[in-house]
Amino acid sequence: MAHPLAFSALTFLALMSVMTWAGYRVLYKPGRFLRQLGKPVIGDDSRQRTIAIDEEPEASTLITVLHQIGAHVPASAAEAADLHTQLVRAGYRSESAPTVLYGVKIVAVLAMLVPCMMLESRMEPNPMMKLALLASGVAAGWILPRFVLEKKVAKRQNIIRLSLPDALDLMVVSVEAGLGLDQAIQHVGRELQESHPELSEELSLVTLEMRAGKRRSEALRNLADRTGEPEISKLVAILIQNDRFGTSMGESLRNHSDFLRTRRRQEAEERAGKVGVKLVFPIFFFILPSMMIVAAGPGILQIFKYLFPMMRQVGG
Repeated sequence: MAHPLAFSALTFLALMSVMTWAGYRVLYKPGRFLRQLGKPVIGDDSRQRTIAIDEEPEASTLITVLHQIGAHVPASAAEAADLHTQLVRAGYRSESAPTVLYGVKIVAVLAMLVPCMMLESRMEPNPMMKLALLASGVAAGWILPRFVLEKKVAKRQNIIRLSLPDALDLMVVSVEAGLGLDQAIQHVGRELQESHPELSEELSLVTLEMRAGKRRSEALRNLADRTGEPEISKLVAILIQNDRFGTSMGESLRNHSDFLRTRRRQEAEERAGKVGVKLVFPIFFFILPSMMIVAAGPGILQIFKYLFPMMRQVGG
């Protein structure tokens, strides 16, 4: 009986290996090469993406409903301006984005009130406790969308910061090849569309602003304000100073790129050094009890099985 089972298992493994190899060679490997090559370098699609970067997509029904709800929320001009800045840094550049966020806050407040009211019916008849529960639900629903927005801003800034050394290397090559700074920024923004779309979008906006008639320094400062990333602000300061005083643009960009790579490596080493301390609590509370049960469990069972009856007999 063992021989037919072994033959079936070997046949299954052979067929699985052949099908896996054929799928890899026929389907996965060509697709991987095509993804690495990306889209054509010369074509109308890249120009359309660069020009249509500020065009607002067609709003869905849900966005329209949230916009109508948020339009009735009173907000001061300072609060609206601050919220619009945060939304731009998170990648939402639509003019209706603040009102949509207010609509999301209203919906979140109503969604948090439902479980609070369900819990209220099961609580003791204490008005203060019920009022505190409702107030905490309203506060949580109002604060949660802003908290998520801040997390998205931090994530996008981190992505831009990590993609900055590659952009600086490409900009150094472009400048040393004879391109001006405006053409280098445009070239880098076009080449980074596939690998670093966030930074490519910001650089394309800089190119559009300069084409619209803004000065280079003003367009670069707008880049720093839109992202809110300190490394982008440092790069903007370097570019403006080099443009003003006529120093070597390529050498400054190369030094700044080396500094960013060194800092990124130091941050990675710092995070690696903290891993040991962070693993203490999971090891102590999850892994160590399991090891103790596996290692000492049989011995403890033997003690309960033989030693305790012997002790009762001796005591009797």
